[in-house]
Amino acid sequence: MVRRLFILAAALLAMQTALPQMKRPEPPRAEFFTPDSARMRTSPSERTERLYDSIRSKTSRWAVPRMLYGLLFTRSRIDTTRSGAVEDESQRFLPYEGRTIGSVTIERNQVFDPDGNWLERTGNNLHILTRERVLRRDLLFGPGDTLDAEQLVRNQQLLRSRSYVSDAELEIRPDSLDSTRVDIIVHTRDSWTIGVDAGLHSEGHTMFGLYDANIFGTGNMLRVKTNFSRKDFSYGGNIVEYEIPNIFGSFYSASFSAGRDFYNSELKLNFGKEFIRPTDYEVGISYENVKSKYYLIDRDTSDLVKVKTFDIWAGRSRYIRSIRSSIYFTGRYGFTQFSRRPEVRADYNPAFHNSEEMLFSAGLYREKFYTANMVYGFGTREYLATGYKAELVGGYSWGEFNDEMYLGTVYKIGGFTRAGYLMGSFTLGSYIDLADGSWHHSAVDVDLQWFSNLYIYRRNRVRQFLSLNYTQGWNRDAGSYEIVRFTRENGLEALKEHITGTNRMVLNTETVLFTPYQPLGFRIAFFGFIDMGLIGYSPNIFKNDFFTSFGLGIRLKNERLIFSAIQLQLGVAFGKRGLVESEYYRISSQTRLEQYRYLPKRPEVVGFQ
Repeated sequence: MVRRLFILAAALLAMQTALPQMKRPEPPRAEFFTPDSARMRTSPSERTERLYDSIRSKTSRWAVPRMLYGLLFTRSRIDTTRSGAVEDESQRFLPYEGRTIGSVTIERNQVFDPDGNWLERTGNNLHILTRERVLRRDLLFGPGDTLDAEQLVRNQQLLRSRSYVSDAELEIRPDSLDSTRVDIIVHTRDSWTIGVDAGLHSEGHTMFGLYDANIFGTGNMLRVKTNFSRKDFSYGGNIVEYEIPNIFGSFYSASFSAGRDFYNSELKLNFGKEFIRPTDYEVGISYENVKSKYYLIDRDTSDLVKVKTFDIWAGRSRYIRSIRSSIYFTGRYGFTQFSRRPEVRADYNPAFHNSEEMLFSAGLYREKFYTANMVYGFGTREYLATGYKAELVGGYSWGEFNDEMYLGTVYKIGGFTRAGYLMGSFTLGSYIDLADGSWHHSAVDVDLQWFSNLYIYRRNRVRQFLSLNYTQGWNRDAGSYEIVRFTRENGLEALKEHITGTNRMVLNTETVLFTPYQPLGFRIAFFGFIDMGLIGYSPNIFKNDFFTSFGLGIRLKNERLIFSAIQLQLGVAFGKRGLVESEYYRISSQTRLEQYRYLPKRPEVVGFQ
């Protein structure tokens, strides 16, 4: 017996020596919410690929199922959501910091893979590839420049922010003959930029539009909207828009829109450049002549307003290495003239007073960008800024009834914590009547926004969002825009009633579940929300009216298409006395929220929304 056991042990030892790649199987682990940093034995992406491979193998035997598979599923691509981790892209470029840039090559790729299904191949044949000179004009570096890692990250962000680019990547290749030089290859992939707009408005008005955000591969956007009545199909006019994001590589942008929509009309001209680098300048000018209906909160009605506005601004920033921040100064002059408006008096409807205004601001800011995914998008890389902005604003206003001085301050800060990303801002401002020294139109606004790390649950990803807004006003006049209400940005999703006050506090929560499924390249996400708000005229915010809303919905988004996400939302709202007027369902094109940025812009005043 002992001899047999000895022979068996020797045989097992020999097998282990001859087959070192064989490992003892790991015991199964419970799958529950797992942080991003945890490694799972089989990732959701791999399991999804196995599922798709199984479906493909079973449908490839017959013609009709094979055709349906080609229509419903796209070819497997690199999964940018595999880890969900936050990345500092500058780390990839730091080993080459300070080297001289040699050649700069651009490699362009079509919207879809060339060997994809017939729908993708047809899309590539119809799409005009972005011209190389258009991409090259967006580069912040060139041959002979010194490589700056942070600048390359900013350049990737700039390229990916263009509506005609779905993704961009900078590749560094060291020069084999000169260790002090590197070559850069810019890889880009186009977006599908032709789209359709449609809208159903009040009074039976309907809008239908076509647009191309990359007309003839130039990177310019052309949009044409046609308006007609659903009641009698009468013609309501056209509106034409044209945008140039970067004129001749100068980083100046220009936009133009003109036309009419029944009783509404517009002429808008904008030209200017914003801060891009830590040491930079900005300058711009805009003119608008608009006639449209304004919603008057205090009267709960709409009135036709015709107004001309003109703005001109300029600024300068300079990076100070010792404090790792940029100091900046900006100035702005503008005027507003109404030719048609609601009733106005010295203490009524100041938002519709004719005025001229000159403002100046000075401040400090620091920012560094990190990449993440599945924040507001569905899988592509997104940029989030960490840093701060501290600004003082002052100026003078020549009003129709009186002259006033303005004083204000802004402070914003944001960054990553162990629990996720946190951003906060504080804004305070007021006008001072120089005749008697009294304070008018005073307001304070506090914002806190947070989202959690990305968690894994089975084959899905989950992220939690929280947003808190507090707005309080005092020394306000009577009339519209002197009071606050719940808005799309700071309000309750399913509440349809117009509730007003001078104080408002809103807490928004949303849980988003990103699924692994991608039929036709469309990612699917489910979400649920609970919103709570207090609004009223009492200085004690907790003595004002309380409202809440909750609901759920679904979003569909193809990151390679310029179309916004398709969102279906169901919800209901309640007040202190029970059910209130609710927006029970909404079908909309959900647009990605603005990323957190602290770049200074032309000085503005704090006000109500």
